[in-house]
Amino acid sequence: MWTRTKVLRGAVRAAQSARSRPKASCDVSRAPGKTWVTPSGFNTGLKVFNSLSKKKEPFIVAREGVATWYSCGPTVYDHAHLGHACSYVRFDILQRILSRLFGITVIHAMVITDIDDKIIRRSLEENVSTTTIATMYEEEFKRDMLSLQVIPPAVYLRVTENVHHIVAFIEGIINNGHAYATEEGDVYFDIQSIGHRYGKFVGAVEDSHVEPVKSNKRHWRDFALWKQSKPQEPYWDSPWGRGRPGWHIECSTIASSVFGRQLDVHSGGIDLAFPHHENEVAQSEAYHQCGQWANYFLHSGHLHLKGSAEKMSKSLKNFISIKDFLQSYSANEFRMFCLLTRYRSAVDYSDSSMLEARTSLRTISTFTHDATAYMKGQLQCSPIQEAFLWERLAETKAAVVKALADDFDTPRAIGTVMALVYHGNCQLQPVAKSEGGTRSPAVFGAMVSYIRDVLDVFGIDQLHSKVQEAAVDSSGGSLEAVVEQLTHFRSEVRAFALTHQEGPKKPGLHPERVSLLKACDNLRKELAPLGVLIKDRGPSSTWELTQRKLSQRVQDEDQEKSS
Repeated sequence: MWTRTKVLRGAVRAAQSARSRPKASCDVSRAPGKTWVTPSGFNTGLKVFNSLSKKKEPFIVAREGVATWYSCGPTVYDHAHLGHACSYVRFDILQRILSRLFGITVIHAMVITDIDDKIIRRSLEENVSTTTIATMYEEEFKRDMLSLQVIPPAVYLRVTENVHHIVAFIEGIINNGHAYATEEGDVYFDIQSIGHRYGKFVGAVEDSHVEPVKSNKRHWRDFALWKQSKPQEPYWDSPWGRGRPGWHIECSTIASSVFGRQLDVHSGGIDLAFPHHENEVAQSEAYHQCGQWANYFLHSGHLHLKGSAEKMSKSLKNFISIKDFLQSYSANEFRMFCLLTRYRSAVDYSDSSMLEARTSLRTISTFTHDATAYMKGQLQCSPIQEAFLWERLAETKAAVVKALADDFDTPRAIGTVMALVYHGNCQLQPVAKSEGGTRSPAVFGAMVSYIRDVLDVFGIDQLHSKVQEAAVDSSGGSLEAVVEQLTHFRSEVRAFALTHQEGPKKPGLHPERVSLLKACDNLRKELAPLGVLIKDRGPSSTWELTQRKLSQRVQDEDQEKSS
């Protein structure tokens, strides 16, 4: 894998080297306050369509060879569907292109929204806690992403575990004069305080949402940073009373907690551009007192069921779950389906569009099979035009890099690869009897290796292993959920046992709780041989499953299926 990646990167080094020096300039083509400023940093040699400027811009990162990337994750109250999958797979492809072709390390952070009106409503309907609902669907989301071969982010962060950061972030915005608290205990962002700076994404979507006027807001466009608690809702204490975070503030806070006051890339579906990303930008720049918080916003187009003008959506009840989809098609086929359209374009889903993706993969597979047979001497052909194929291969390599450097133009790149396959197939015309001429196996070896390398960059693995498939089985996912709950319970017991006695005459731990600490330590030691490693970090704990345990689980599942 390392060697293949190194070879592919070699094709783009020369083009990048001349453009990788720091650059700083300012594009003042837009209205004051909404002007996108070309960032200082290192030019990657790529161009990306930036929703902030509404055009393609040179992709410049703050640190050479590194791109910081934040994405809006799921609100975990229901099953993930193909609309979600399309967005996450498309951005996974972009990140793979950056890292595996252009040598840019992507540091990706994603938020999990585990407290929200929809989660609360679902918990009341099913008479279970919001934690139960969120945990169940978060685990399912992660399994779905693994089944689609989406590389997990460097870190997932839950909203409920960052409320203290959110409260501090809101206090910072208030102190900077851009938010206000009401007598009822709500906190709103003051849109008028930033004047003409608001509205960077207006026009990015046709049906921009207008929030109804509320009596305790100063202006109808002001949006909630903190919501007062209601009966039967989870709440957290704050300087403004009991409540919970608003929707937009979670992303600004969590992205800032990971990346600070400057972010290279922010991604999400086009439906999030307004008001969500608009409000993120407003509150982040108000907190950091900066003119440009995120340098690039990348938005993916909607997935539509063919014949429908509506996007695929849970609320519209017009969705196909990822689990159901994978009963009919493979992850590789869905990835090819995504590659055949631009990431920022709307795309129609239908059996015919999936058949096109399947046919493309089969055409490639057939060529690699025939080329391998020719290399082995098992396929007899007329003399090969070897020089012609070497030229086509070199042209393909250059054209693929050029296409992907131009706002990740995957349809053009795939078209170029398919043209190479066509030229190869034209040469592999079988004959009944060999004419005994010179054979040319090397050029076909180079073509097959290159095609596999390109597909690997896109995340299509034709040699997908059985272990990877088994690791995302639903029965495996339940194990992680059980370990998560067990570790959480153990952490609460340890925190209780570690509480010191109050008063100067009684220093140290409560004697009657020492046995609880010993029990926690014994549990940690007893789980280790079973492949569950719990690491205590102060009062909290983390856990992981060892590879040995994962392999054993796969073997056990195979035995159960065979028995």
